[in-house]
This record gives sequence, C-alpha cells and structure tokens, in this order.
Amino acid sequence: MTSTVDSARSASYVADTLGAVIDEVIRPQAASVDREGVFPRSGVDALGAAGLLGLASSPEVGGAGHGMRTVAEVVERLAAECGSTAMVVLMHYAATAVIEAHGPREVRAAIATGGHLTTLAFSEYGSRSHFWSPTGTATATDEDSVRLDARKSWVTSAGEATSYVWSSLPLSRDAGPMTLWLVPADSAGLTVTGSFDGLGLRGNGSRSMTADGLRIPSTAMMAADGAGLDTALGAVLPWFLVLNAAFCLGLADSAVAEAGRHLTATTLTHTGAALRDAPVTRRDLARLMIRTHALRAFLGDTLTALETGRDDAMLRVLQVKALAGETVAEVTDGAMQLCGGSAFRKELGLERRFRDSRAARVMAPTTDALYDFVGRVATGLPLLDEANR
Repeated sequence: MTSTVDSARSASYVADTLGAVIDEVIRPQAASVDREGVFPRSGVDALGAAGLLGLASSPEVGGAGHGMRTVAEVVERLAAECGSTAMVVLMHYAATAVIEAHGPREVRAAIATGGHLTTLAFSEYGSRSHFWSPTGTATATDEDSVRLDARKSWVTSAGEATSYVWSSLPLSRDAGPMTLWLVPADSAGLTVTGSFDGLGLRGNGSRSMTADGLRIPSTAMMAADGAGLDTALGAVLPWFLVLNAAFCLGLADSAVAEAGRHLTATTLTHTGAALRDAPVTRRDLARLMIRTHALRAFLGDTLTALETGRDDAMLRVLQVKALAGETVAEVTDGAMQLCGGSAFRKELGLERRFRDSRAARVMAPTTDALYDFVGRVATGLPLLDEANR
C-alpha cells in the first residue's frame, strides 16, 4: 500500500488510510506480535509507506503538516488494535517533535516521507525514570566530534529505529542540566543489549542500549549545549504525555467495546438470558463506559487548551497522562471482571489490553511523578527543583 505524501493532507484521508493499514496489516498481526514478542516491522513499514509516519512533519520537507489532535487520533486507533505498534509510533512522533525543531533538513525529509523511524533514548540505569537527570556523558574530542558514553534503559524500538534522540550531561558542566543529540543507529560504539520479555507491549522493542566511546559530529547537537531539558519539557513532553493519554484511551475504549459485545452475544443456556440482561452487569459496563468517555472529554479539552494557548494548557498536559494511566488500568481491570473466565482466554483480546495498559503508570514521568508536578504547579512551585535543572 503506497501513496504520495502530498495527498495525505486531510483528516478524512488520514482516517481512511489508517483504517486500511489496520485492516490489512496491523490487526491481523496483533496477536502474534504479542505472543511472540516480535517487533511489528510490517505494520510500521506499512504506516511509513502510507505517509502516516510523516503526519507531524512540516510540508516544507514533504510532511503532512498535521497537528497533535490528528496524531493523537492515529495513536488512539492503533492502540485499540495493537498496543506495541501504537507505542512504537507514539515514541516516533515524540522524537519527531524535537527533530522538527532542531534536526537537520535531510533527516526531517526522510521522516516526512516515511523512510526513517526515530525514537527517544532518555531513561538511564543511573537515574531510572527521572529522565530530567541524565548520567551519561558527552565529551568533546576535537572541534568536529563528540564522544558519548551511557547506559540507556527502556529504549523503545531499540535496534529497529533509524535514529535516536539521545540525552546526556552537557559538554560544559555549567551550561545546564542536559544536552540532546541526534544519534544515527549505525554509529560505531552503539550497541543494543539484552532482550525484552515484558508483561505487556511485548513487541515494542524496549531494550537497553550502551554507548561506549560512541563518536558523533558536533553538529549532531540539537539546540544549545545544556538546553536539552528546556527542549524536552517544551517540545517533547506535551507530545509524549498527550499521545500517551490517547494510547490509554484507545486501549480503554476497545476494552469497553469488547466487553459490550461479549455481554450482548453470550447467553445462558439454562435460562435463555443474555449476560446483558442482568441489571448489575449493565451497571458495571456503564461505569466503565462513563470513565472512558470522561477521559475522552479531558483529552479533548487538553488538546483545545494547547491549540488555543490557554493559560492552563501545561497543567492539562501534566494531568492528562496521570488521569489516563489510572483510567485505563481500572477500565481494563473492570472489563476483565465483567467477562469472567472468557477474558482470560486469548480470543477476546482483553487480557492483552489489560497487560498493555499497565505500562502507562510506570512510563516516565510516572503517575506519581505527575501528581507531584501537578501539585507543584497548583501551589506555585517550579516544576523541578533547581538542583534538578
């Protein structure tokens, strides 16, 4: 399935094109991606060929020029079918936000036309989920090159992406807390270590990466030395948190829909009644549906706040992933209970959504960290202590 990027402009085209890729590639492979823990390469390639990996890229470089709302809808629909594919694409879009702002034109153009998959490489063994405190180093070796040394953890699409938006301590220790680099996947000194055998998102390729004397040109720096945290908070975090909320919404909505289908279609032979005929069952399904619809409304309001520049936009951004992570955990748990023993079998796909949903709480920034951030904003404190900046 191919198309020209120039034709991928309207939201209706995006929806139709995405639907075709889902029907032909992503939905049929979702169960095997999860069961075998394999990277969804065919789905990612199909999305790239259809122009959907370049949705957030500027038309100046051949991209579709869509905003966060359209991209969030794509992530939501992907998550409803295959959480692993959705997470790979989510991280690609979050990294693209940085590259669009500070990356070289040739890489931006490659992303725009679907031939370049990128991702974030922020989390490290030393600082764990505190992505704002890198421990990996950057050292100037001469006027034209830089040496990177680090042990990265939980890099989505590790060994599969074309490039990595990489964080490190700055070259100059008084420059600021973090510097960002664009690291090509074929860089000497870059290795992928271990394998991923996780509870959920089993095909997202989240593995450890090590930079041992990795050399990149000094021009690979994105933004100024030490300005990486400001870039991460201003460019990456809104995309990452909002798209995570869309990811959670896709999982929750599909779980409620599947539970509704099961309760409607399943009957008790000895009574002739469907499971939906029990008032308590209908009540419990309604509660799950209301929770999911509330998340959809909050996500929509967050996107509106960003689009209109509302004063509470950043507060909404911080709140939306925390709300989404808790909502999807509770909704998928409730759907499992509603469907009983049938939910524990693979056929319904509920147990896969249940497992995939658990990632949202622990992906940095974690729900607990976001609660702290929201509390800081609400009480007039800076988002991070000065020692962490």
